[in-house]
Amino acid sequence: MTATEAVRRYYALVDSGDVEGVVAGFAEEAVYHRPGYAPMVGRAALATFYGGERVIADGRHEIDDLLADGARVAVRGRFVGSLKDGSEASVGFADFWVLDADERAVTRHTYFEAPVV
Repeated sequence: MTATEAVRRYYALVDSGDVEGVVAGFAEEAVYHRPGYAPMVGRAALATFYGGERVIADGRHEIDDLLADGARVAVRGRFVGSLKDGSEASVGFADFWVLDADERAVTRHTYFEAPVV
């Protein structure tokens, strides 16, 4: 599997609600940086997030751009779905991934398009 395929697989797994598959796509001591959360370190923290802390109920990631340079992958797209509070969500995002030799995420940084200034 290539880095590009691994990242595309992540979005398919998360959109299908496969928490075990999502977490398996991260290295043991992976670090995920996401706005509004402390950095999530390790698979246990990721399992807690994807297994219940995440405010998203369901939806899909629409990928507009995906660029890879070896083990580094950049993604730009939009998430469309619903939140656990019943509200609808449609937000642009950018993800920056670094993968290990087994194509598992070592680091991931997510940024959302939202008016701030």
